[in-house]
Amino acid sequence: MILPPALKHRRFTLLWAGLMISIAGSQMQLWALFWHIRTLTDSPIAISLIGLVRFLPILVFSLIGGLVADIYDRRKILFITQTTAMLVAFALALLTAAGAIQLWHIYALTAIQAVALSFDMPARQALTPNLVPRADLPNAFSMNSIAQNVGAIVGPALSGVVISTLGQEYTYLINAISFLAVIAALALMGPVEQMVNEEARRRGINLGAIRDGVRFIASRPIILSSMILDFFATFFSSANTLLPFVARDVLHVDVIAYGWLSAAQSIGSVTAALIISQRVALRRQGALLLGSVAAFGLATILFGFSQAFALTMLALILIGAADAVSTILRNTIRQLQTPDGMRGRMTSINQIFFAGGPQLGEIEAGLVAEALGVPFAIFSGGIGCLLAAGFIAMRWPQLRGYNGDEATAL
Repeated sequence: MILPPALKHRRFTLLWAGLMISIAGSQMQLWALFWHIRTLTDSPIAISLIGLVRFLPILVFSLIGGLVADIYDRRKILFITQTTAMLVAFALALLTAAGAIQLWHIYALTAIQAVALSFDMPARQALTPNLVPRADLPNAFSMNSIAQNVGAIVGPALSGVVISTLGQEYTYLINAISFLAVIAALALMGPVEQMVNEEARRRGINLGAIRDGVRFIASRPIILSSMILDFFATFFSSANTLLPFVARDVLHVDVIAYGWLSAAQSIGSVTAALIISQRVALRRQGALLLGSVAAFGLATILFGFSQAFALTMLALILIGAADAVSTILRNTIRQLQTPDGMRGRMTSINQIFFAGGPQLGEIEAGLVAEALGVPFAIFSGGIGCLLAAGFIAMRWPQLRGYNGDEATAL
C-alpha cells in the first residue's frame, strides 16, 4: 500500500490526524447519548427527538455559517467551534457525574453543539481544498472519510466498554479531552491562504450574499441532484437512534454488543474508503453514486428483517460501505464543481440536506416505530431509499451520465 497523496501535505495530515481522534470521542459521546436516553425513558420518539434538536439549529444557522466561511478565516472559525463543542461535552460530563442530568439538559446541550456544527462543517469542508492541490482533492476526501469512520469504529466500540466499566459520564469527559487534538492541529498548521470573495466580504453578513449561494446551487444540476439524492436517501434509511431498541428488544444483547453494533457501519465505511484511496481515478462517478445509494437501501432492508446478531452486523457493515462510497463521490463532485469563494456557502446549503435527511429521518423512524414497530420502521425506510434513488436517476439524467473528468470550477 502506497502513502495516499493527500497525506504528503503536512497541514492536511495534521488536521486529518486531529479529526480522527476527535471524531472517535464525538462518536463515543453520540452513541452513549442514545443509550443514556434509553435508560431515562422507554419511548423511541424520545431518542429520535435528538435528530430534531440537532437539525433545527443547522436549519437556522447553516446558511450564515457558510457565508462566514467564505468571508472570514476558516481556521479561526474552527478554533471557536471546536472549543464550543468541547465545553458542551464537559457540561454533559459534570451534570451526569452530579446525578442531576435530565432529558431537557441533553436536548439543550445538543442544540448548542448543533449551532457550533452549523459554522464548523462549512469551514472545515471548505478548508480542505486550501490544504491540498486540486489533483489530490478526491484522495483528501477519501482520507477524510477514513478518519471519520475509523473514529466511528473506535468511538462506539469504546462507548459500551467505558459505560460498563467507568460510567456514563466518562464517555462525555473523554470526548471533551479529544477536542484538544483538533485544536492542537489548527495551532500547529499556521495560517492557511484562501480565496476570499471580496464583494461578499464588503457586503458582510447579508441576505444577498446568501442568495448568491442558493442561485449557484440551483444553476448546477449535478450539485443540486446529488444534494436531493442525499436528503431523501438518508431521510428514509436513517434509523440509528433505533439501534438501542434493536439491541435490547430484538437481538437481546448487552451494552458491549451494542457498542459493536454501533461501530459496524463504520467498519464497512473505512474498508470502502481504504479501497477508494488506492484508486488514482474513478470513472462513471454519477452511476456509481446512484448504485451506492441503491445498495444502501437494500442493506437497510436486510437490517430491518434481521433477528440475528451476526446478520445485523453484516447488514450494518454493508450500509456503511455503501454510504462511504456515496459520501466520497458527493464531496468530490461538489467541491470540484464549486469555486473557492463559494465553497463555504455551497457546503452550508449541502449541510441542510446532509443533516436534514438523517435527522428528520430519525423522527420519521421513531414515529413509525411507535405505531408499527422497530423492524417495520427500518425495512420500510430501505424501500423508500430505493424509490428515491430511482426517481433522482430519472429526473436528472445529467447525474447518471456524469463521468468525473468533466471541466471543473475555477
